[in-house]
Formats: sequence, C-alpha cells, structure tokens
Amino acid sequence: MNARSYVQLIRGNREFRLLWLAQMVSEIGDWLYAVVLYDLLLDRTGSAKAVAMAVVLQVLPQVLVAPMAGVLNDRLRRRGVMITADLARCVIVLAMLAASHLDIIWPIYVLLLSETLMWGFFEPARSAILPNVTAGAEELLVANSLSSTTWSFNLAVGSALGGLLAVVFGRDTVFVINALSFLLSAHLLRRMRVIEPHAALHPPMKAADLADFSPILEGFRYISRDGRLLATLLAKFGLGMMGAHYVILPIFGERIFPVAAGGIAGRRSSMLGMSLLMGARGVGALLGPLAGGYWAGSIVKRQRSGILYGFLCAGLGYVLLSVSPNLLVAIGAVILAHAGGAVIWVFTTTMLQTQAEDRFRGRVFSADFAFLVLAMSASTYLSGIAIDNGWSVRTVSLAIGVLALLPALLWALVAMPLWKGDDHDL
Repeated sequence: MNARSYVQLIRGNREFRLLWLAQMVSEIGDWLYAVVLYDLLLDRTGSAKAVAMAVVLQVLPQVLVAPMAGVLNDRLRRRGVMITADLARCVIVLAMLAASHLDIIWPIYVLLLSETLMWGFFEPARSAILPNVTAGAEELLVANSLSSTTWSFNLAVGSALGGLLAVVFGRDTVFVINALSFLLSAHLLRRMRVIEPHAALHPPMKAADLADFSPILEGFRYISRDGRLLATLLAKFGLGMMGAHYVILPIFGERIFPVAAGGIAGRRSSMLGMSLLMGARGVGALLGPLAGGYWAGSIVKRQRSGILYGFLCAGLGYVLLSVSPNLLVAIGAVILAHAGGAVIWVFTTTMLQTQAEDRFRGRVFSADFAFLVLAMSASTYLSGIAIDNGWSVRTVSLAIGVLALLPALLWALVAMPLWKGDDHDL
C-alpha cells in the first residue's frame, strides 16, 4: 500500500476515479463549514452543549434512518441514491446560510437534522458500491485505504482553510462553497457507469414496499448469525465511543489554545485554534491508513491486530492531549489518536466488504454506521454536558482516552479468537 498503488487505481479505474473526486469535493466543503458552524454556535451560546447538540443532530438520526437506508440501497441503484442525497444537501446548506443570520438557532438544528438524514442514505451507498467499481480484494483494500486517506486529507485541508476563509471572507462564503461542492459531486456521480447486480434481483420498488419490514428483519438475521460480521460491526461502536473529539477539539481551540498572532484576536483567534486542532485530526487520519496499509497489506491477521493497535493509539493520544502544555504537543497527541482511529476505520470497512454478500451489503453498512453514530452521539452529548457542568476539557479528554481501553480489551479477548485458525490472506 503506497502512493504508487493509489495513482495506479485512480488512473486505471474511471468509475472509482469519479467516485473518489465526488468524495473529495463534497467532503472538503463539509469540513470547511464544520469549523464555521461550531464557532457560530459557541459565539451565539457560549455553551459546549450547543456544539454537542449540533454534533448529535449531525450523526444520531442516521440510527433512525439506517433500516430504511439499508433497504433502499439494496433495492435501488446506489449511484442514484447518492446523486439524490447530494442535490438535497445542496438545498439544505443554502437554507442553513439564511438561518445563520437569524437571531434564533433552532432552525440551524432542524437543517442539520435534515442534512444528516441525507448523509445517512449517501454514505452506506458509497461504501456498498465500492466492490462494484473495483477488481478483486486487493484493489478493494487500496480503494478503502485511499478513501480513508482522502477523507483525512479533506478534514485536514478543509478544517484549516475553513477558519482562514471565514476570517478573510466571512462565514457566508464558506456556506456557499459547501453548497456548490454538493452540486459538483452530483455531476461527477452522474457520469459514472457502473453495473449494480443487486438492483436486477428485484422488481421496481413501489411506495408500499417502504411499509414492508421483512427486508429489515432479514438483514438483522443475516448479521446476527455471523459472529465475525457482528464483531466487526461492533468495532465501529467502540470507535464511536471516542466521538467526544467533536466537542473536545473546538473547546481546546477556543479556551486552551487560541492562536493570537498577527493582530488576530477574539473570535478569530479561537477559530484558528479550532482549525489547527481539527486539521491535526485530519493529518493523523491521513497518516494512519498509510502506515497501517503498508504494514498489514492484504494479510487479514495483521488487519485484525491493527484494529487493536488502533484503539491503543487512540486512547494514548487523548491521554496525552489531556496533559499537553502547549499547542504543538496537543497537535501531536491529536495526530496519534486519529491515526489509530483511521486504521480501525479502514480495516473494519475492508473486512465488512469482503465478508458481506452484495445483496446484503447496503443493510450491513447501514447497521455499521448506526452502531458508530449511536456511540458517537452518546459520547459527544455527555462530554458537552460534563464541560458545561464544571468538568475541565482536559479531564474529559483523559476520560475518553481511558475509555478507549474497553473496546481494545473486548476486541483482543472476545473478537479476535473468532478467527482462530483462519489466518489466510485476502
């Protein structure tokens, strides 16, 4: 797994290239406006809970929509689902631009909820369609690693630029850029030509089919009867337990490490502090899959071990963040933590794609994201409550780091033995 394999995949696989470019532009737009959105809420309310609520509304509704999203992605063409979700998100973000000028903040929360519902349809479709646009398990692993690396790059660049663009051009510009990114993403996806065998297995979907819960139950039975598949899904639940970083990093940037340089002060210095820490998260998530992929390659046993090491790195990183004496050390701690988290993401995603049958893959990934965001929502909201009730952000960071030991132990003692005696390569 190296830069050369990434270049070969992008140059040689047109359909993946279009999917990858769509991911690139839409995610950069998202991270540009995430920093602006969190700063806006802190500016209006001064409350960590306000940011925590925004994050919850960005992720938790995926649990509610996951069963329907899974069924739709296993009945309809996944490319069409992604295009529809992108167009809807463009409209929603433009509405959010208008809402940001109101004296009340509840419309922002309503729009965040709406955008999350669309993401809940889009992301399982993107993960489920990857095996249809790649050739073999080796190329699939490269595609997953590149997708994670791209997400990390987008996070690093988008978060860093988001604060700078808002300082120079204002918040409105960032919202407009994000809306346009969804339009460009939809255009790129529309150009894809991909065969989707699952869509040919069923007759055209009717509205009445949405009230038929048997496909949902069938998906639950499929997942529950495979211990390895269930264990891999639950690893994402463990990763979601560390979702408090969505609150921790903005608060560290605002209250502990604001960047006051070159005459920048007040809200602008806080926004730059947030940008640097969230950008460090992206750098870590960029480096993790590169190092993990180079070390593990297609050796399944190493991928499973990499998940354990990922949890340990994530925990250590947030423990170090809790005692960081300056911004530079804090950035290093965040890089370490999220390098571990990205390794968990890439390896579990690849394992799920190779374990799950194509006709169930949409439901599997909807369940995968549901587990992740359920834990993430609880972790984020409780962290916001704790900070608003007098806990220091350093104490919360320490608690999250220690908490990462729990999924590490469960993966080592319960999950990994399920593969005993089955250590073949992909």
